[in-house]
Amino acid sequence: MSLSYPSSPVETPARNCLCLRGRWTSRLFCWLLISGFLAVRAQGQQHSYVWQEIRDKFEATNPTLLAARLNIDELRAQEISAHLRPNPDFSLSADGTQIAPSKNVWQPLAGTFVSPGVSYLFERRNKRGLRFEVAKEGTAIGVAQQSDSERNLLFNLRSAFVGILQAKAVLRLAQDNLDYYDKILKISKDRFQTGDISKIDFDRLQLQRLQYESDLQTALVNLRTTKITLLALLDDRSPVDSCDVEGPFDFREDLLPLDEYRKDALNARPDLRAASLSVQQAETNYKLAEADGSTDPTVSLWFTHNGSFNNPDALNTLGASVSIPLRIFDKNQGEKLRTTIDIKRSEKMRRGVETQVYSDVDSAYALLMSDINLLKPYKRQYMEQAVRVRDTIFFSYQHGAASLLDFLNAESEYRTVQLSYVNLVGSFLTAAAQMNLSVGREVIQ
Repeated sequence: MSLSYPSSPVETPARNCLCLRGRWTSRLFCWLLISGFLAVRAQGQQHSYVWQEIRDKFEATNPTLLAARLNIDELRAQEISAHLRPNPDFSLSADGTQIAPSKNVWQPLAGTFVSPGVSYLFERRNKRGLRFEVAKEGTAIGVAQQSDSERNLLFNLRSAFVGILQAKAVLRLAQDNLDYYDKILKISKDRFQTGDISKIDFDRLQLQRLQYESDLQTALVNLRTTKITLLALLDDRSPVDSCDVEGPFDFREDLLPLDEYRKDALNARPDLRAASLSVQQAETNYKLAEADGSTDPTVSLWFTHNGSFNNPDALNTLGASVSIPLRIFDKNQGEKLRTTIDIKRSEKMRRGVETQVYSDVDSAYALLMSDINLLKPYKRQYMEQAVRVRDTIFFSYQHGAASLLDFLNAESEYRTVQLSYVNLVGSFLTAAAQMNLSVGREVIQ
């Protein structure tokens, strides 16, 4: 006999409540799990940048470049200080105070009078204007130097960008070589199982695969290293795998004549512009030194509430004076000599920079032409020949008409030609970046 107890009227709603709470908890857990999965997936997605996007991001985030721009703001602030007028001087003097009794009379403050005065220095020969001009020229030099710093940083950025493209091309080549060799191993395994090739030949083929695996791992490391370099220039702390770049990885033959690049460099190079502005600033500094050697009068006015000796009834009087330094000794002659020498030094430095501009452009042009002359036969002949030789030797080896050594040599030659071509294209793109650096602007995209 079993006993059954009636359920409490409150028990059923409580159970329903627990069931509902359990459902909501399960749904919340599932939602959090899906959200986490989507977040991880979004984190793992790569964003590919083209060159212009990389450059825009670099100009907006690179700390060295941003610090150089703040230096320009400091130079502009110095222009404000250089253009300020001299401030007037205020003086307050007291006289006529009795310090000792005379004839048994001591009234210390009875004869004291206070005399306020104002004086102002008048600068002659446009000293203020010349100081302002020197400061503006200093700002222009700073802008040119900042542009020169940006030019060198952009070269580093472009080199890293090209390095990633080259590393990706080498990685694709290594992966293709490995895939192709795996197909050869599969065919060779079938031949070995049928007794068509010996055990030693099959072992040698398997050992050769190690070289292709090593090439693949080296390419992966080089790709990550160049990406790290690029992210450092962008001041980006994102994971390496989240960044990628895209762009043409090829060479071009339509270069301009050397004289055209030279003319562009003379007009665009910021370091040459900074050197020319330094000559102009040195000449202005000499003018300022000449002006500083002139005398500047100081005019003073004061008011007195006291009887004049000549006119006892004139209690409120006004006085004035002019102070002019006597130029018996010219204390500015050393500065004049220094600025004269600085003009000559700046001119020689500008000439040296101009010579360096020609040298940079000529060197970059020679490197470009050398890479083009090497790449043209590769694209026209050697690439196709390497593929044809490899496939022909493999076909012959497969049918017993060529030795294993011949096949391995052909495979090695194919790998060398393909890798040399990729490296030459990377060298050409780096030389193009060097040409852009030498000219001072992008003349080769």
